[in-house]
Amino acid sequence: MRAVIQRVSRADVLINGSERREISKGLVILVGIENTDNEQDVIWLAKKISNLRIIDDESGVMNKSLEEIGGDLMIISQFTLYAKTKKGNRPSYIHAAKPEIAIPVYEDFINIMRNLISGKVITGEFGAHMEISLINDGPVTLIIDTKNKE
Repeated sequence: MRAVIQRVSRADVLINGSERREISKGLVILVGIENTDNEQDVIWLAKKISNLRIIDDESGVMNKSLEEIGGDLMIISQFTLYAKTKKGNRPSYIHAAKPEIAIPVYEDFINIMRNLISGKVITGEFGAHMEISLINDGPVTLIIDTKNKE
């Protein structure tokens, strides 16, 4: 699994041009799933993200986790995180998991995150067209890949 994590002061997602979901202070997670991802990857990534100390404390130092501030979370599926661009100009997504593999992994990740944090957790819709607006706070953006745990 691969995740791009952005600390935000607010964010919203418009799904298929009609349904809007929003969060206030917290994190936006774009998550990509590949064919070899499993439950161990899901659990490791969820615990890693929920414990990341990337929220400013009273002194302005990144020393608090999302849970410590009761922050919100937006989780969006993003198969393009597995784009291969080495050859030519058209990206290949051969390593991105097909929906029959990716959807259960994505749903497990969402459920585990809901159990790990007390703030609001919203999601996009798998496979839908989405427009995401966010105010990146910092800016703070991290990339985590479960294949690089060491």
